[in-house]
Amino acid sequence: MVTLDPEFAQPKQQEHLIAGDAPHSSHTTLAPPPFEQSTADPVVLHFSQPETYTAPGGEDPPLFTPYEASYFVSGVGDVISHDPHLNEDVGEALYRFLLSQAVTPPQVFLRCQGSHCETHTRFVHSQDGDQSHLKTEEYTRRVVDFDFKIDIGQHIFGEPTHWSIGDTVPAYRGRMFREVGVSSEKRKAKKAEVKSAKVWDSERESKGFPPWVSSGYAWREDQPHIMDGNSVLKSSWTLRQWADDFCSSRRFLKEFEYRKVVYGWNFDALKAATRSVIVSTHYLGDLEVSLETINSMISVRSHNHLSRALSNGWIKFLLIITLIYPFLWLFRRFHHRGGGIWRVCGGAYALKRVEGASDKTCYSLAKNAGQASGSSGSSDPSMKVIGLREGVWFRQWEGTIRRAVRDRLQRSDPLLASDDPVTSTTTMLDGY
Repeated sequence: MVTLDPEFAQPKQQEHLIAGDAPHSSHTTLAPPPFEQSTADPVVLHFSQPETYTAPGGEDPPLFTPYEASYFVSGVGDVISHDPHLNEDVGEALYRFLLSQAVTPPQVFLRCQGSHCETHTRFVHSQDGDQSHLKTEEYTRRVVDFDFKIDIGQHIFGEPTHWSIGDTVPAYRGRMFREVGVSSEKRKAKKAEVKSAKVWDSERESKGFPPWVSSGYAWREDQPHIMDGNSVLKSSWTLRQWADDFCSSRRFLKEFEYRKVVYGWNFDALKAATRSVIVSTHYLGDLEVSLETINSMISVRSHNHLSRALSNGWIKFLLIITLIYPFLWLFRRFHHRGGGIWRVCGGAYALKRVEGASDKTCYSLAKNAGQASGSSGSSDPSMKVIGLREGVWFRQWEGTIRRAVRDRLQRSDPLLASDDPVTSTTTMLDGY
């Protein structure tokens, strides 16, 4: 800001009167100074500090903060939200909510359980009139021998890969049954298409294939670059477009699901190898080896009272025993303003990933997926395996699993590190 010094801003006192005018007591008109004098007068400039805007009341304007939607976590770790901004506004809020929640990877555990049944005899008193009888009775109870789980999800690496289902794959696209196509070209999927899709989904998950691969993946050698990030979005609509479609719907009990999928390891082979190690300890009881996943779903649901009530397990149980829930199910299933499910996208989290420029990527990975040990993934030197291979992991944990079974270990918290020591003599072995 520029200001003039007050002592130089006023004309000097010896300025002349305008010719022909007489001075008056009440009003005097001064003549302008000569040009030479005006140019000779010094001008002092004062530069003040820059001014900032201050809102009325002396408070600064609030800083911009992104909107944080409300949500809660279910018993299995799924994120559930009934926030109104994620339902009625444009899909931008829902889109950003999904991206923010997808940063947290799911938790995956390998659980090993062993139990057996024991038959016992006990004495039971019975009363028959005035007489009391004592008789024996046999009963069976199940005894848990060991129960422990190992954290596999700690080996997930990298950022999640956002994927979507192809237009020709049966999926829930806004109604209560599976459809194919998008927009006005959608149609109800045929029973044969739904059955084929379910069979492939089960096989894909058990083999640890990425969620965006098609059913011809394991037998096709001419399918290049399946791990390329540009090929994972199979739908002709983007994730933002699906979010807009969900928000524009006026269905009463709608739900948008974002699935978190872990891929890269052959889980069927891993469970089979774990089972063989437990059997090698001469354990003869009932054995169960399974995978447990926590925080594998992000669900955004309608914000009305009925939808919130159905998300409460106790209220839902009360509606079932009072025979009210069947009518709500019929309303959601068949009414045009009832319910709708969007299950067309998700995030993929890698335990192991094969990268390279060879066209044999698909064939090599499918060929090695049936092996229990972790191989290099391809014989092509231009390709490489990123992440921990399941064979390497199993070699580290094999001794720990065997000792846990023999010691009849039972614990609720997962095992995070192997206790199998590596001696100096074993490290001298080539390939160990």
